[in-house]
Amino acid sequence: MNKLSSQEEKELIVFIKEWLRSHGYSQKDLAEQLKIKSSRTSEIIDKLKDLHKKGGIINIAINLIRIEQHWISTKSNNNNEENNNEEYSYSEENKRQGYNQLDFNYKLDLDELMDQMEKDHKIN
Repeated sequence: MNKLSSQEEKELIVFIKEWLRSHGYSQKDLAEQLKIKSSRTSEIIDKLKDLHKKGGIINIAINLIRIEQHWISTKSNNNNEENNNEEYSYSEENKRQGYNQLDFNYKLDLDELMDQMEKDHKIN
């Protein structure tokens, strides 16, 4: 395979930094996924050059796609766990405080309740 030109390296660095920022990850996160010890830009570029030697820009793209898919699935799993925890927390809190007798979700419907109370007050 041909070596990456200095212009291609610069473009790859810019792309990687923007890509990381768009996903909310750091170079350290990328280094972990690439299984390299250092998160310095030079070390990441060395790893990408190695990937390029083994299969060209396609090989770099395949590896970055794999990493992105891992990050997306990890975020999705974390969001599902957070939602499950919130539902559990809400139901437990609801039982303890007895608000379930009022038949409304006091956390979500409080604004609607306040609006209705204001409307009722203006009518009378």
